[in-house]
Amino acid sequence: MSFTSSINKLLSGKLKPVFYGLAAGLYPVFFYYSNNYALVKSYKHLLFFASVFLLIPIAGFWIASVFFNLLFLKKFKKYLFPFLNVWVFLTLLLVCIYAGISIWYIVLTGSIAIIIALLFYKHSSKIVIFQFILAFLGLFTLIPTLIKQQSFSKEWKKQPDDIASVQFKKKPNVYFIQPDGYVNTSELIKGYYKINNSKFENFLKQNKFTFYPDFRSNYASTLPSNSSVFMMKHHYYNKAMSDEEGMDGRSVIISNNTTLSVFKNNGYKTYFLTESPYFLMNFPKIGYDYANFSVKDIPIISKGTNYKRDVVKDFKKVFNKSENAPRFFFIQILKPAHISNSFTDSKGIAGEKEIWLKKLQTSNQRLTEIISTINKTDPNAIVIIMADHGGYIGMASTKEAQTKTQNRDKIYSIFSNLFAIKGVDTTFQEYNKNLKTSVNVFRVLFSYLSENKKYLTHLQDDGSYIIIYRGAPRGIYQYIDDSGNVVFNKVK
Repeated sequence: MSFTSSINKLLSGKLKPVFYGLAAGLYPVFFYYSNNYALVKSYKHLLFFASVFLLIPIAGFWIASVFFNLLFLKKFKKYLFPFLNVWVFLTLLLVCIYAGISIWYIVLTGSIAIIIALLFYKHSSKIVIFQFILAFLGLFTLIPTLIKQQSFSKEWKKQPDDIASVQFKKKPNVYFIQPDGYVNTSELIKGYYKINNSKFENFLKQNKFTFYPDFRSNYASTLPSNSSVFMMKHHYYNKAMSDEEGMDGRSVIISNNTTLSVFKNNGYKTYFLTESPYFLMNFPKIGYDYANFSVKDIPIISKGTNYKRDVVKDFKKVFNKSENAPRFFFIQILKPAHISNSFTDSKGIAGEKEIWLKKLQTSNQRLTEIISTINKTDPNAIVIIMADHGGYIGMASTKEAQTKTQNRDKIYSIFSNLFAIKGVDTTFQEYNKNLKTSVNVFRVLFSYLSENKKYLTHLQDDGSYIIIYRGAPRGIYQYIDDSGNVVFNKVK
C-alpha cells in the first residue's frame, strides 16, 4: 500500500471528523499566536483557542456527519467535510487577520467553500494534508517565538537603590494625565508642525503649569514608553525586535511597577482611567485599586481600540467620591495620537497632519475639562501632563520611522512630548535640574515628595531609542543622546 493511499484511508476512517476539524483550526491558531503572542499570553486565551478553534470544529464535524447519515441527506455527504473544512479554515483565518468576525466574512467564506466542495470534493484529502503542512510550518514559526519570550531578561526591572521603599514627607493627590502623541510646545512651533496652540498653552499658564521645553520621550511608542516611565528604568526594548515583545509592557504598566508600588506603600488609593482597553488586551491582573475598564469588558480577539469610554465622564464620577487616603490617578487620553500606522490607510503627509490637528483640538478640550474639574476642589494637587511620544507629523505613516534617517525634525517628531506640571513649590527646582526625558519623571517626583536627593544619583540616561528595520542593519539604536543631539548609535 502506497503512502498516499494510506493517508487517504486514514482520512476517510472513523476519525475523519477529528482530522478534518483539526486541520481547519490548527494553522489559524499557530498563525495568531505567532503574530500576536504579546496579546494572548493568558490561560483564558489558551482555553478559548483550544475550544473554539479546535474542539468545537471537531465536535461540529462529528455531529454534522451523524446528521447527514439520514436517508434524505446521505447523497450530499460527500460534499460535507470538504465544505465544512474549507469554510471553517477560511473563516478562522479572517478572524485572526482582522481580529473580529462579521456576517460578511461568513457569507464570503461559505460561498468559496461551496464552490471548492462541489468542484474538488474528490481531492479533499489533499486539501487537509496541505492544511497540516501549513500548521507544521506555522509551528516552526511559533516555537522560536515562545522560546524568545521565555528568554527575555527581567533584570531591567530591578532598581539600583531602595527607591521602591521611599517614604514621602508630603502626600498631595497626584494626577498623571497622558494625552497620546502630544508634541512638546517647543516643537509645535517649528519643524513639520508650525502650529499655533497658544489658546491651550495660555490656559495652562493661567493655571500655574510650568512647561519643560525640548522635553522628550525615551521610546517611540506607547507600550515601551510607559513601561520605562512607570518602572523608572530603561529597558532598551530588552533586545526585542518589536515594540510589544520584550518588556511585557501591559503587565508592567497595569499590574505591577515601581511607581505604582511606591504610591501604594505610601498609602495612596490608585486609579486608572482610559478611553480604550488597549493596556488590558492580554488580560493582565489590574494592580490599580480602581479601573474604568474590566478585563470582562474585552473580547478574546479584538484590536482593543474599538471599545471606547468617555474618560472625562468616568473621571468626574470617581473624582467626586470622598476618599480619606491621598490619591494617584493615571488618566490616558487617546488623542491627538500619532498618524496612521500603515501606508495603505495613510492620507499622505498633509492629510495626516490635518487629521492630527483636529484630534489635537479634541485633546485640548478634554484636558481643559479635567484640569478645570481638579482645580475647583483640589487646587493643591500635583498635576502632571505628559505625553507618551510624539505625533510623527512629517511622515506618511509611522512605518516610515522604522527606516533610518538623520533628519532632525522627523526624529524629534517621533520623540518630542508635552511635559507640564503644577502643584509643586519652589524647592522642586532643586530636584528637577536634570529632568529632560520621561524615564526620570517619577524618580524626580519621589525625590521631591520624600525630600531626599539621594535618589537623584541614579537618574537614567536621557537617550531616545528606536527599532530600525530598514536603511541600516536591523537593530535597536539610540537616535538622540543625553544632550539632545541626533545620533545613530546601535545598542549592544
